[in-house]
Amino acid sequence: MYTCEICGKEADVHHIVHRSEGGFDIDINYKYLCAFHHRGKDGPHQNIFVDLQYKIEMQTKLYNILPKKYYSPKEISQILGLHNGSLKRLLKNLKRYKEGYKKEDIIFTLMGCVKYNVDILEELALDLLIEQL
Repeated sequence: MYTCEICGKEADVHHIVHRSEGGFDIDINYKYLCAFHHRGKDGPHQNIFVDLQYKIEMQTKLYNILPKKYYSPKEISQILGLHNGSLKRLLKNLKRYKEGYKKEDIIFTLMGCVKYNVDILEELALDLLIEQL
C-alpha cells in the first residue's frame, strides 16, 4: 500500500508527466497522492500550478541523477530503471552520438518533449492576477 507524500493517507500513483503527454512508467515519474491531493482542487489534475511544480521538481531530479553529458543505453536503463520496451521507446527518436545519447535529449523526451522552468509558473501567476483585475 502506498501512502500520500503530503498527508500520509492511503494513496494512488500519480504520473507527473501523464502517459497521454508521453510520460514513462518509471519511479521518478511517480508521485504518491491520496484522492484529495491527487484529484482534489489543490491536486495536479485540477491545479495547473501544482502540476507544473511537480514537473519542474521531476526535471530537476533528472538533471541531478544524470550529471554526465552523454549516456549509453545500459547506463540509462540502470539509472532510470527502464525495461527494454520503455528504453526502446525513449531512444527511438533520439540521435546517438559516438559518446552516447545526450542528457538534454533524454530529459526532454522523459518530460514529454517539453522543457519546464520557473518562468512558466511566474507567467501563469501574472496571467491569473490580470484576469482577476
